[in-house]
Amino acid sequence: MTPVSDRTCVIAIDAGTTGVRSRAVFADDRPPVSAYREFTQWYPHPGWVEHDAAEIWTAVKATLDEVFATVGADHVAAIGITNQRETVVAWDRTTGEPYANAIVWQDRRTAGRCAELAAQGHLDLVRSRTGLVLDPYFSGTKFEWLLTEGAVEVSDDLALGTVDAWLLWNLTGGDVFATDPTNASRTMLFDIVRRRWDPELCELLNVPMSALPEVRPSSGRFGVTSDRCAVVPGIPVSGIAGDQQAALFGQACFEPGTAKNTYGTGSFVLLNVGDRCPPPTEGMLTTIAWELMDGTVAYALEGAIFVTGAAIQWLRDGMSIIDEAPHAGPLAASVPDSGGVYVVPAFTGLGSPWWDPYARGAVLGITRGTTRAHLTRAVIEAMAYQTRDAVTAMVTASGTPLTDLRVDGGASAMDVMLQIQADQLGVPVRRPVDQETTALGAAFLAGLAEGVWPDLASIAARWQLDATFTPVEDRTMADVAHSQWLRAVERSRGWEQES
Repeated sequence: MTPVSDRTCVIAIDAGTTGVRSRAVFADDRPPVSAYREFTQWYPHPGWVEHDAAEIWTAVKATLDEVFATVGADHVAAIGITNQRETVVAWDRTTGEPYANAIVWQDRRTAGRCAELAAQGHLDLVRSRTGLVLDPYFSGTKFEWLLTEGAVEVSDDLALGTVDAWLLWNLTGGDVFATDPTNASRTMLFDIVRRRWDPELCELLNVPMSALPEVRPSSGRFGVTSDRCAVVPGIPVSGIAGDQQAALFGQACFEPGTAKNTYGTGSFVLLNVGDRCPPPTEGMLTTIAWELMDGTVAYALEGAIFVTGAAIQWLRDGMSIIDEAPHAGPLAASVPDSGGVYVVPAFTGLGSPWWDPYARGAVLGITRGTTRAHLTRAVIEAMAYQTRDAVTAMVTASGTPLTDLRVDGGASAMDVMLQIQADQLGVPVRRPVDQETTALGAAFLAGLAEGVWPDLASIAARWQLDATFTPVEDRTMADVAHSQWLRAVERSRGWEQES
């Protein structure tokens, strides 16, 4: 292990849906150093979303180089990886070249296949083994599509993995082909109780187990950077977690009953439910929160909301209603309510608790008096409504009332949204000083493995409160607004199927 000094840091690679951020997190709590690069979004057909995996790796190298140049390689104790989870990459382990574009978690091209599997009676098997539902959101049917419709051939050199495995493979110069349980648990191919690839599910989806990565603990040394990867060699890569589980770890939600919501491209509510895998829960996902070097495992219930921050991007890029994303909050706050307008941002279907891949976006309640401020507020209110729907299902399933919600992600900077969220949930919403908790979680997992932070208590001590949003005492109006929201959701459901 690298001796810990005041300048010791861990670099987190946060490979998100729209860009890559490399962020140095210091042992002595000094301000982090970060670099960011966006990459291209490809939409070849309606409902399809793709990335160029090689472009993602190029962005990783560029941001790592920038951060290393600032902090100095001698002070870097480890690298941690966090990533968009269900996005899949197929590549050649001999040449290192991707066989096709990565299929992104938002992609809905396998909706028909999921419906077929459900009709054949496979849902109970998937639910009991994986904690997931039959939805194109998850990786398994994406892998299958690449091997059938995508014309990727099965061979001894074939690698099928999520983005973390692709980046680890490149960082180690092709020496290590591995993932962690948080990412594996999102593939629809992984038994979350036995914590291993499931042969029956792999056979069902025609995915060869030989092409899947080894599954190792989320915190622990996976390998070291290679001089073949064009970044600084010899740095341990010691932590991996999918972005939402990393955020749960970064929010120090180490005890059962603690919860967080990340407002990113989508929103993801995770509730720590302890070290025993709960039974399948209607409307919710069960997932592995993390596995540590000592074998400690935590499970979580998750509510997955496909579109929240992406709706702000739609206001900016698709509708030209705002010039910049930070303008959304002040514009929404300029009106007391949405004027009866409801926006259901089901651009790629609905996630928890509806799981309707055929839902599509809807705007309802427009009048002659509707302004761009009302539309913007309606989009922001939709973030809070969708979170309430997911939390309601989660609380019902767990039997444990939510006492508060820790929040992070880009949209958590909007005070107006967090106040609406508190009013909708009826519990305090707490925002930390450092809202980049996804990167923090990856850094903490890697640093824990390398002794930068000695235990979970030392990590929890770093969490600092920025603001608390307290709900209104009388929730009558909040409940009325939510009832109208549910009416709007019903009008959006099944639209693509019916058209």
